[in-house]
Amino acid sequence: MIVSSYQETKAVQELPGVVKREVVCADKGAPNYCMRVFDIEPGSSTPSHEHPWEHEVYILSGQGVAVSEKGEIPIAKDSCVFVPPNEHHCFKNNGNEILRMICVIPIVD
Repeated sequence: MIVSSYQETKAVQELPGVVKREVVCADKGAPNYCMRVFDIEPGSSTPSHEHPWEHEVYILSGQGVAVSEKGEIPIAKDSCVFVPPNEHHCFKNNGNEILRMICVIPIVD
């Protein structure tokens, strides 16, 4: 078992205003899934993209919208989001504080 603080994990700037930390992934021995923590600053968003795997998202703090081809759905602290495979999506912070979320994806080759 490995226990760590997400704040001790190297922060990588994905885009201006978006920081990612891979807190539990293959480098820590996880063979199947990668757990990441994103901090999205007000007015920023993750890249709009799609991929052939699902992922699950849990909102830790802040507020924003989950965006898909079907439109925008409000998200806030304690929201849970399932993004199915091949669905175009992104997450936007439309609030006044950091939108912090856990995002779990499978480890793919």
